[in-house]
Amino acid sequence: MSIQIGSHTWDQPVILAPMSGITDQPFRRLVRGFGVDFVVSEMIASAGLIRGSRISNERAKWSADEGMRVVQLAGCQAEPMAEAARLNQDQGADVIDINMGCPVKKVVGGAAGSALMRDEDHALRLIEAVVGAVELPVTLKMRTGWDLDRRNAPSLAARAAAAGVVLVTVHGRTRCQFYDGRADWDFIGDVKQAVDIPVIANGDVNCVQDAARMLQRSGADGVMVGRGAFGRPWFPAQVRHYLRTGRDLPDPELSVQRDTAIEHYRAILDHYGEGRGLRIARKHINRYLERLGIAKEDRREVLRQGDSGKVMQHIADLYARVMAQEEAAA
Repeated sequence: MSIQIGSHTWDQPVILAPMSGITDQPFRRLVRGFGVDFVVSEMIASAGLIRGSRISNERAKWSADEGMRVVQLAGCQAEPMAEAARLNQDQGADVIDINMGCPVKKVVGGAAGSALMRDEDHALRLIEAVVGAVELPVTLKMRTGWDLDRRNAPSLAARAAAAGVVLVTVHGRTRCQFYDGRADWDFIGDVKQAVDIPVIANGDVNCVQDAARMLQRSGADGVMVGRGAFGRPWFPAQVRHYLRTGRDLPDPELSVQRDTAIEHYRAILDHYGEGRGLRIARKHINRYLERLGIAKEDRREVLRQGDSGKVMQHIADLYARVMAQEEAAA
C-alpha cells in the first residue's frame, strides 16, 4: 500500500524512530542528510509543552532541512494532549504522532506511553481529542500490548483508525518486555490485518536484511528504524537503498565516519551549549567508538575529557589508529 500523509506519498518508507535522549535535532538532521523518508521528534510531554518548559520547547524545535515536521506527543489526559497538538499546529507541525509505546517507568507511572494500552476506552478518548483538535494528520505509535496476556494492539489500532488516525506504528514487543527478547514481527501482521490504514513495523532492525524480513513477515507498509541507527546515522539510508534496489549500500569510508562523528559532536555543542553539550554528547560518542571496535578503557578516556577540542582530537586519533590498522592488514 502506498502511504500518503498530507501532500507526501511513499512506497515502503523508512522512518527514523523517536527515541528520547537520542533523536534530538542534531541527530535527526544528520540522519536526514544521509537519506531517510522522514524523521520524528523526540517524545514531548504535552503538559510540559503547555507550561513552556525548556526541555519540551527544545524538543519541539525543527529546521527546514529535517523535512516533514512530525511531532510526537505524550500524555495521559485528553484536553492537555489536544491543547499541545493545537500549539504544535500553530507552530508549523505537519503531523501529530501520539505516543502509546514508551515503556519507561517514569512515563508509564504517570499513566502515559504504553500504560494507555491497558485502558482502550481512555486511550480512545485521548485519540479522539487530538484528532478533533487539529486539522493535521494524526498518527499513533504503540506496542503489541501491555504484557503477553494483553496483546491488544489489533483492537486498539482498529478503534484508532475509526477515530481518524491515518497511520499506526507498532513496536513488536509488549511494554513488559521493554527491549528484551525478539520483536514479534508476525504479530505486527495481526495489526495489519485489523485495519485499512498503513501500518509501520518497528523493532530489531539491525541490518538491512532484517528490514526486508520484517516487511515480509508482517505485511507492513514501511519500516521504522530506532536503536539500529544509534552510532551509525547512515544506517536508515542503507535500509532504504536495500529495500528499493535489493543491493547493499556499503558503510561510509572510515574518514567519512570520523568526520560525521566530529560534525555530530560540534552540532550537539552548538545546540545545547558547551556545558550541557559535553554531557549529552557522551552517549553518542561512546556509541560511535563502540561500533568502531574501540576498547572500553579507551572510550572512557575520551568520555572523561572535559575540553571539547581535546575530545575531537581524541576521536580523530582513534579513527586514525583503526584506519592505519586496516591499511596495514590490506
